[in-house]
Amino acid sequence: MDYSRSNKLKKQNAFTTSFSLHKVHDVDDKTNKYLSKLKDAGVDLKYINGNEPIDHNQSLDGNIENFIGYMQLPVGLAGPLLVNGNYAQGNYNIPLATSEGALVASYSRGMKACSLSGGVTSICVNQSVQRTPYFKFENLRIALEFVSWLKKKYNKFETLVKETSNYCELSNMDFLQEGNSVTIVFEYTTGDAAGQNMVTIATDKICTFILEDFNHQPTNWYIEGNYAGDKKPTMNSLSSTRGKKVIAEVVIPKEVVSSVLKSTPENICNYFLTSTLSTIQAGAIGNPGHIANGLTALYLACGQDAACVAESSVGVLRMELTENKDLYTALTLPALIVGTVGGGTHLPTQKEGLRIMNCLGVNKAQKFAELCCATALAGELSIAAAIAEDHFTSAHKSLGRKS
Repeated sequence: MDYSRSNKLKKQNAFTTSFSLHKVHDVDDKTNKYLSKLKDAGVDLKYINGNEPIDHNQSLDGNIENFIGYMQLPVGLAGPLLVNGNYAQGNYNIPLATSEGALVASYSRGMKACSLSGGVTSICVNQSVQRTPYFKFENLRIALEFVSWLKKKYNKFETLVKETSNYCELSNMDFLQEGNSVTIVFEYTTGDAAGQNMVTIATDKICTFILEDFNHQPTNWYIEGNYAGDKKPTMNSLSSTRGKKVIAEVVIPKEVVSSVLKSTPENICNYFLTSTLSTIQAGAIGNPGHIANGLTALYLACGQDAACVAESSVGVLRMELTENKDLYTALTLPALIVGTVGGGTHLPTQKEGLRIMNCLGVNKAQKFAELCCATALAGELSIAAAIAEDHFTSAHKSLGRKS
């Protein structure tokens, strides 16, 4: 890298001039332009843009206690992003709710590079949500007898789960044994809901049956033994599936890397290797750059449980050169806890966030998950290029500070 002052300034300015989203001075004109495009596509954001006030008298049961009002957070559109998934197919504008300047611009830059390269292939490959109750007994023999008894009751557990929900289904049962204690790993599918409450209620139904039917009473038990990985990064989040597991990939031609990302595939790959080595030394689970950045903004805009970013941002990133010296990038996110029904998805502005991507309602959760992974991948590309070429600081100076 040439560190002469003139060349360095040119490189620093390249980031903020390589895409259409700049710092917003003409906010009304730009806002109206984006809103007009969305309205032409049949998406009227009357609550997000403030044209219609939110009814404070509407029921917020299940969403908030001690309600005092709403906390407003800016929402920007990133994209468009071309996605070639099993459920998400086509160009999508991605709503990101954040107060961090440069975030929307950075993700838009990565999305532009992906779209000009033929789009991101993003595929939801598995679904599973866990709840892991803990039982402790008087001695080891009773604990072993308990596991043997549980295996014979699996069909009964399936029936009990169906009684609690039209969408929740028991898909697997496993055990973690230690001394005289047993942690049961119940795995569920939850339809289009994120499902944490759903699986808790289903598990409670099973545990009630266990307490009534097993020959021995536990000396202690808990509905969750803290093994499921709920709202925390764990190795289980990385090695198995929690929520929805999505894998995405894209090949960025070297010409697009140069014109949009203002870098080279070699420089980005060199930085990726350095970054991965550092995450290993730091003891990170996975090797993300800033997956949590985009996922948090997307979760907030679309009514997801933002705390689930803790496990959702656990992922495996890979960047390497192809035979043609283009940039191959793949991202695996095994723990996307997302839903398109229930929770915060029915709130007025969050509904509109999902509608922007046509992801509101039933049969849309896997599509939304594919968009989440594709969005995260685009963000990884942009930040890797920015740091590799020393644009990172100048971008945040330009877009992340008040004029």
